[in-house]
Formats: sequence, structure tokens, C-alpha cells
Amino acid sequence: MIVVAGEALIDLVPQGAGALVDLRPARGGGPYNTAVALGRLGSPTAFCSRVSYDVYGEALLTGLREAGVDVAAVQRGPEPTTLALASIGTDGSARYSFYVEGSADRLFVTPARLPEGTRAVSFGTCSLVLEPGASAYEKLLHTTAAQGVFTALDPNIRPGLIPDADAYRARFRSWLPSVSLLKLSEEDARWLGGTPRLWLDSGPAAVVVTHGGEGLTVHTRAGGEHSVPGEKIDVVDTIGAGDTVNAALLHGLAARDALSDAAVAALGAEDWAGLLRFAARAAAITCSRAGAQPPYAAEVGEPTASLAPQVREG
Repeated sequence: MIVVAGEALIDLVPQGAGALVDLRPARGGGPYNTAVALGRLGSPTAFCSRVSYDVYGEALLTGLREAGVDVAAVQRGPEPTTLALASIGTDGSARYSFYVEGSADRLFVTPARLPEGTRAVSFGTCSLVLEPGASAYEKLLHTTAAQGVFTALDPNIRPGLIPDADAYRARFRSWLPSVSLLKLSEEDARWLGGTPRLWLDSGPAAVVVTHGGEGLTVHTRAGGEHSVPGEKIDVVDTIGAGDTVNAALLHGLAARDALSDAAVAALGAEDWAGLLRFAARAAAITCSRAGAQPPYAAEVGEPTASLAPQVREG
């Protein structure tokens, strides 16, 4: 079982150019998208969050159930669902404005236990920024890691939600000793101001950096650096692409029985080539359709298939 911990929200996606256009509500939130992607890929998955009783909250739970995700660990509350207003650039990239005051997911409390059979827990995005829930998720991260459970972190930086950048960067560094796999975008890495090697020295067994349409690179604790190109597709938008990568990596590691720091350290260039190409293929499918619509297993094939790697040793 892979548990995804974090927010679920509603994206308001414009259906045209300009400020006053029709907005289409869509299920979203980085952790939510990751959970749905894992479920669609066929990984046993549970979602750990706090969701509103309102109509949007019910729609979010329906989306999880339709993807086969266990929602027994989802907390509920009467507060409204968080809204994220998306703006889509000419290249398909998405930017967001958030409406978060008094919303249900901010009041998440650390659960006493995780679902039976939990092998990995994934964290990230707004849930690690917005208090008081951020401290509850942070506690769950450290507790989970201390119990020897594999942990994944995708910070998915939203600068508009971070009132004190330096304080957040310091907090991010404090999470790293409890992180097994760190996945982040080039933009995240620049904003955080560190390097994969620096972060590896602080705890993670591997750091995966996404380069948009150019592909992905993994940096390993042993000093390896392995890259694959992105898949060329006609981009509709990039909503959910990074979340799909996160899910595909976790799904692929689970398929290799590699959800441990030691197992990740033992992966070779061929293993990483297969994992990264699988993640690139899954993300490309997500980018080929509107909104966060990650692929199903039948669309991407087997995550253990190995293809000829492009390797840079460093």
C-alpha cells in the first residue's frame, strides 16, 4: 500500500483566453493527483487528507474511489474546499492563484496510525505550507520515516502561498533527513537554491529532477547521474504532469520491490532508465489532454520494462 498525504482541492481552469472566460472546475491538488495516478496505474493506494463535506469535497472523494483509491483515512470537515484558479500559458504551462482561508484541508490532524500494509508515504505541495495542517503533515513525515517506512517528497513550490521564503527553505532542509526519494522540477530547484548533491548529503537516497519537455534526471547517493529525454507530444496543458511523474516513480519502484533506501541505492543505470522512461511516458500522456488526467496502466505499459539508457556518470 502506498499512502499519499496532502491536500485535495478544486482547480478552476479557464476555457479560453482573457480574464473573464468560462471556468471549468476540475479535481486537483498535487497529492490528490498523485493518488489518482497511482490508483489508475494499479498500485494499491490510500489517501490521507481532510476533505470538506461540501459538493466539491464529495466530488473529490468520488474521483478517488473511481481510481480505486482507499479513502478510509480521509478526515472530513464542514469548512469549504480550497479553490485554485489556474491560468494557462501559450506553452501549456499552468500558474495558480489560491483561495485557502478557512478551507477544510488546512485543519488536517496527524492520524494515530496509517493504513495496514503501508510501504511508502508521499508528501508535498500546499499541505506542507499552510498551517496548522502543515505541522501535522510534517509530524507524520518524521514519524513515518522513523518507523522505517519509505517516504517521498515533491515540494511543488507555490511561491504565492509562502510568506517567508527563507523560513520555508530552512524548513525544507529540515525534512530531508526523513526523505527517501526527493522529486522536484528545475523551477523548484532554482527557487530552493540548493543542488541535488547537497540534498543527497542530507538524507534522500535519490533526487529526481524534471526538465519539462526535455526529460528527467536522477542523481543517486553513490554519485550516479542518469537522464532520459521527454516524449514529444502536442501539449494541451501541463496540469498534473509532475504529479504523474511522482506517481509513476513510486509505482515503478514498488513493481521492482525497491521501496527502501537500500533497494534504491542498489538500482543500476538500466533500472533507472526504465523507471525514468516510464515516468516520462506517463507524464506525456497527461500533458496530451486537458486538466489532470493521468493515464491508466494499459496506456503506458509495464514499469519494469528496460530501454537503452542515456547515462552520464558524475
